[in-house]
Amino acid sequence: MFLNQVLSHKNPFWMYLLGSFVIIIFTIIGQLPLMFFMTGESIAAAGGDPMVALRNLDKNLQLFLLLIPFVIGFLGLILVVKKLHERSLKSISTSRDRLDWKRVFFAFVLWGGVTIVLVGADYFLNPEDYQWNFDFRAFSLLFLIAVALIPIQTSLEEYIFRGYLMQGFAAYFKSRWVALIMTSLIFGSLHIFNPEVEKIGYGILVYYIGTGLFLGILTLMDQGIELALGFHAANNLFTALLVTASWTAFQTESVLIDISTPSLGAELIISLFIFYPLFLWIMSKKYHWTAWKNKLTSRL
Repeated sequence: MFLNQVLSHKNPFWMYLLGSFVIIIFTIIGQLPLMFFMTGESIAAAGGDPMVALRNLDKNLQLFLLLIPFVIGFLGLILVVKKLHERSLKSISTSRDRLDWKRVFFAFVLWGGVTIVLVGADYFLNPEDYQWNFDFRAFSLLFLIAVALIPIQTSLEEYIFRGYLMQGFAAYFKSRWVALIMTSLIFGSLHIFNPEVEKIGYGILVYYIGTGLFLGILTLMDQGIELALGFHAANNLFTALLVTASWTAFQTESVLIDISTPSLGAELIISLFIFYPLFLWIMSKKYHWTAWKNKLTSRL
């Protein structure tokens, strides 16, 4: 089984702490191109606010610079797994012989389709909440940047939280349930610095933690991170391409701009209590999941 693979490797928990530190250092190095553009003059011109200075950059350049740290961070992850732990990337990816790309693409296409339908339906039902923003040249460049780099961003997060740390916590606590909860809490809490939190409030962390829990359940039930990889990539990629808002983490040259007053309640309930459970149900039927209690709560 996926988490049991860690038992065949003699990697003490301090290695996971050290490995996490190394990955963080790599992501910080990846921020150097952004720092090059965020000069003292540009920050001063923005009233001393680095976030305002960032938003003053071209949106496509801004997105590119924000995604580069994830590329460098992924290199750090590979180095940590292969050199520090002396393991293969596959060992923190799946319990199968190799990564199942059919699973990745199925989850990607399914959730991508749902995202397109939801955004399209809301646009036609509430056109006053949106501003048409499509510009062929700007969107084409966005498309190239997003397709090339957003899957790396989302994959890094999945490899770290649903792969690397999930196995690390499971090995330390000898509990699947504790590993699931710990990684979900850390994943959600790291979003506390997102501008969405400042705009909507700390209640949105419930959504982020719930999403981490959902992706963790996907991983444990399917014995690999493939479905989580596909879902997360589709969620971030199609959102970046279709709709953005002035208060979101990524500012993009998307087709639409959401100009409505941001709210939390309905979106949180619909995602956490309708669409996520429905997605799990579809996956469970397609891949014939059984023994839910054992895969989610049993000890290693």
